[in-house]
Amino acid sequence: MYESSVHHTTTAPPGDAVAVHARGLGKRFGELWALRDLDLDVAAGTVLGLLGHNGAGKTTAIRILTTLAVPTTGTASVAGFDVVRSGADVRRRIGVAAQQATVDGLMSARLNLEMVGRLHHLGPGESRRRADDLLERLDLTEAAGRLVKTFSGGMRRRLDLAASLMSRPQVLFLDEPTTGLDPRSRNDLWDILRGLVRDGSTLILTTQYLEEADRLADDIILLDHGRTVAHGTPDELKARIGGERVEVTVGDAADLDRAVAAVRHLMAAEAHVDPAERLLSAPLTEGSRIIDVVHAIDAAGIDIADLTHRQATLDDVFLTLTGSDA
Repeated sequence: MYESSVHHTTTAPPGDAVAVHARGLGKRFGELWALRDLDLDVAAGTVLGLLGHNGAGKTTAIRILTTLAVPTTGTASVAGFDVVRSGADVRRRIGVAAQQATVDGLMSARLNLEMVGRLHHLGPGESRRRADDLLERLDLTEAAGRLVKTFSGGMRRRLDLAASLMSRPQVLFLDEPTTGLDPRSRNDLWDILRGLVRDGSTLILTTQYLEEADRLADDIILLDHGRTVAHGTPDELKARIGGERVEVTVGDAADLDRAVAAVRHLMAAEAHVDPAERLLSAPLTEGSRIIDVVHAIDAAGIDIADLTHRQATLDDVFLTLTGSDA
């Protein structure tokens, strides 16, 4: 049962700068909580990244916010409308690009978009105009008449994004939008998404490509086993676990434990160890130098095959805060 102690109006407040709002959002399946106590305040014209391993609760959150699932606890509104009490109003104001492209492979790109436009009651003329505009913006004009089943993966993802934009949504939900794309197609899609945000769109993005979140997201929520374990901008999250990091590859994986012990006094947190790569990685304490790391490992009689000094990434945040070996 949907549990809510707060009544949300069915009339969108004018000029509301918050595109997505949630408090205490949760979803339970039997005894299993897929999502617990999620709070959101997503400003209009920004990008929120929802990060987490498989099963962390990202897709569950998206399903609730897009009215595909009813929350067990908490409240949520999108574009000013309650996702449970005013689901139809929410659906008229959102676009959704799911993990798998949903366009019809037996129709042309243009017909796919025109069909979506008609489903949104745009009318035949407006549907054609909108389809042509999106085909041009997403660099699909030359392929507009081809059957979609002949498209590459990157072209299908762009067409799926175009379909989600036919109704000019106020909020666009993207669930793993670049899964399976090659690096060039991924970069092309990132450029398109940046352009949408510049035009005023609000994006809710789930992804396991942490570089993607780092490049696109204004704000990030990191989920682990259904709960929020970190929230902030990409820079804030990286600063939280230590800005400077060292990665040391030793000559023999059997020496990793001794290497960790040798440099523990120089580390701001416990080292992450990858035996397969003979690698240890950890943040440096303030004032520690790379030469100190080299001297400590050398004094322990351990050969160093490689050493890298770098700034923290969201991968480091993910590994540190979720305790995951993914």
